[in-house]
Amino acid sequence: MLQRRVIIPPRLADLPTRLPAGEVLDVSGEAMGTYWTVKWVDEGVVSPESLTSRIEHVIARVIDEMSTWQEDAFISRFNSAPANSDFALPACFAHVLECAMQLAVDTGGAFDPTVGPLVNLWGFGPDRPITQPPTQIDIAAAQTLCGWRRVVVTDGYICQPGGLYLDFSGIAKGYSVDLIADSLRGLGIHNFLVEVGGELSGSGIKPNGQPWWVALEAPELQGQDQQSIVALYGLAVATSGDYRRYFDHQNIRYSHTLDPRTGYPVADAPFAVSVLHSSCMHADALATALTVLGVQAGLEYAVHRHIAAIFTQMEAGKPVQYVSPAMLEMVEEV
Repeated sequence: MLQRRVIIPPRLADLPTRLPAGEVLDVSGEAMGTYWTVKWVDEGVVSPESLTSRIEHVIARVIDEMSTWQEDAFISRFNSAPANSDFALPACFAHVLECAMQLAVDTGGAFDPTVGPLVNLWGFGPDRPITQPPTQIDIAAAQTLCGWRRVVVTDGYICQPGGLYLDFSGIAKGYSVDLIADSLRGLGIHNFLVEVGGELSGSGIKPNGQPWWVALEAPELQGQDQQSIVALYGLAVATSGDYRRYFDHQNIRYSHTLDPRTGYPVADAPFAVSVLHSSCMHADALATALTVLGVQAGLEYAVHRHIAAIFTQMEAGKPVQYVSPAMLEMVEEV
């Protein structure tokens, strides 16, 4: 029997009494190697064509600053620069870097924006994918280039010490969701749902008075008998999953989730981790960090910092879910 877990944020008790007048419209597109969708209550503020153009402009800004897949992006120019080069930080980039560095410090390096050399070595970056794991010597060499302590920012400038390779793949997608949401509010749109590649943020309500209900991302697994749906009323959700990108070699699966502290893909990583947060950027980064930490250490981290998270772990071939106390506070079983 399917058990439905309904997640309702406390602020849902303060739903507005006036229903938005208009119909729900949506626009969508492709970017950042994935897709994006925006649904909103149309109250005559902007046309779908104008809104699409605005969203594409916002996403292009993120790509131009943070995509390692784009050679002329700011991050790519920094990563390829010679030692002792200084770069003035663009505002968006500086904001994301600050969040990434704070989480790197707080997790002891489980989340690390300098993990790029390892990501590329393991075939999960813009270089060609690999079919067998790299050697221990190559991993050790890549690790010497990593380390969040190598990042030095002074008066709005970041220094390239030599070989430092930033990678925002665990945080930029969530940030793009926040940036789109801010742009919608700037246009006077306050009832919307934004999604970029599975990371979502919701605001306001629909014309029928309902919040934006979404199902938390869960892989289609045999034996899956539980579904979680959440009301994204002023909340964002991000999911990190080891089922997304990986390669197999000699009956061993190597996932794209790397532990910067060891240089290897995370062993016995949770199959998926979903995090609720007011900021999609934070939810995205936290989902990655909790995946690296694993269920036990990740749950302890979530407990101490009051993070709403759900861990899905494969046990005896079946998915088992572990829910943090902050998430349980919002749960109603149906």
